[in-house]
Amino acid sequence: MIRFFNEGVKFNLPHKQEVKKWLSHIALTEGKKIGALSVIFCSDEHLLQLNRRYLQHDYYTDIITFEYTEGGVVSGDLFISLDTVRANAGAYSQPFEVELRRVMAQGLLHLCGYDDTKPRKQKIMRAAEDRYLNVII
Repeated sequence: MIRFFNEGVKFNLPHKQEVKKWLSHIALTEGKKIGALSVIFCSDEHLLQLNRRYLQHDYYTDIITFEYTEGGVVSGDLFISLDTVRANAGAYSQPFEVELRRVMAQGLLHLCGYDDTKPRKQKIMRAAEDRYLNVII
């Protein structure tokens, strides 16, 4: 089950059912099933506090993924900073909705086993994100 939440921000994700189908498609294409997936939209400040508290990182980011995956069933929490997504959309000359989908795909790909800690792995993950951004459900 995929659920969407807001933490300290007002945001209504457009086309929720289509986004759910799209995320499910990504998981299935990666050979996984979605268990419990929560997408939590929040502010930069909220995500910074999570980054400091749980990862001991003192910087802003667009997403933090907490994984609860077991076997082929992906579960987790995707905390997404709408502030950073908006800023990145502008910086990369992308519509906000496209950048938001990229970040959701990135979080789900992490749950599917992708890693972007090294440049070579990051390149593989970005290619997967691009591939899934071109999928229309």
